[in-house]
Amino acid sequence: MKVTKAVIPAAGLGTRVLPVTKCMPKEMLPIVDKPAIQYIVEEAVQSGITDILIITNRGKSLIEDHFDRVPELEAHLSVGGAEKEETLKEIIDISRLANIYFIRQKETRGLGHAVNCARSFVGNEPFAVLYGDDVIIGDDPACGQLIRAYEEFGKGVLGVKQVAPEMIGRYSSLKVEKLRDNLFTCTDMIEKPSPQEVLSYYSILGRCVLPPEIFDILDQTPPGTGGEIQLTDAMCVLARSQGMTAVDFIGTRYDMGNKLGIMQASVEVALKHPEIGECFRTYLKEVAKRL
Repeated sequence: MKVTKAVIPAAGLGTRVLPVTKCMPKEMLPIVDKPAIQYIVEEAVQSGITDILIITNRGKSLIEDHFDRVPELEAHLSVGGAEKEETLKEIIDISRLANIYFIRQKETRGLGHAVNCARSFVGNEPFAVLYGDDVIIGDDPACGQLIRAYEEFGKGVLGVKQVAPEMIGRYSSLKVEKLRDNLFTCTDMIEKPSPQEVLSYYSILGRCVLPPEIFDILDQTPPGTGGEIQLTDAMCVLARSQGMTAVDFIGTRYDMGNKLGIMQASVEVALKHPEIGECFRTYLKEVAKRL
């Protein structure tokens, strides 16, 4: 079955990047001139997704506003002549990227609980999950790479990367076996492993494609690490019972829930930006001379 729906969990509190997230959703933090979540939505659309559910919570109405029309702004730009024409088109196109829906996660009970809020939206279809913290930029959208693997193998798919040994305890650890190229089978996983529990240094980073059976599994998943319902624990049941596919995706991942990740994304995207790229490169070279 073709994957046309995506879920973006965006209900996190952003505690790692306070104080800016006290009143600003971390998903709205800018990477040059676009908020992080727009990059994620655009990736989904470029992957063939037509319907997107964004899971938010209180205080995140700015996300909804961003993907809505703004008649006052559009009216102002429309009388600006040819100079403002391209900007007007860009602003309107944001609201036309996909069919975008919103639901609130009324309790902060973990990623698994957030994804389970999407049951009625997903129905009996496979769906992509794009984590709201993770912006992945590349010529071939990461979500699309996972969807192609799902279409080929018919199993749930994990977007993975190798993590440094000293960092693996902050992520998940997967038991994998190579299929070909950057594709693996995954038959086990553990969230935030101790050194003795590490299965490999491959970890799930920001993307997955799941079959609808995941919802029944989530219903039976008890709270895990941090007292939250972990999506990894539910996916582990899938991996052990029917196996999953892991894709070492091509693209650069930026952790937008991390201060360093935010700065890395801003600098690297700015260097390639058609409007400011060359000037910013010159500026960085001057700064580097003073380091």
